[in-house]
Amino acid sequence: MVSELGGTQISTLLEALPGIANVLRSPVADALGNVIRAAARLAEFQVEDAEELIRYATRRGLLGQDEGDRLLADVHDAHQRRVAKAADRERTQRAKVRAKKRTVNALKKARKAAKRGKKR
Repeated sequence: MVSELGGTQISTLLEALPGIANVLRSPVADALGNVIRAAARLAEFQVEDAEELIRYATRRGLLGQDEGDRLLADVHDAHQRRVAKAADRERTQRAKVRAKKRTVNALKKARKAAKRGKKR
């Protein structure tokens, strides 16, 4: 009966204070949910979530320390490549916009020059 009372009290507390559920939630549960969302492309992948899950698996003996370290290194490398690729795409996009502006400005100048030539 004591365990039922405790469970009821916790349920009542969670219902009464909605924000407290976030505080009491396990970081591993949050990380797992975030990684699942990222895998389904519903959210962005966060390296911190992968780190949390790998630490958990290592603590529980699901992964050896060496394997966990290798996996973390792979995750960090992949994340760095993704960040670099995104930066390259952004630079390319900015260069295209600048080139387009130059072309548009050159066309405008040519049209103005042509109009001035017709007026004379």
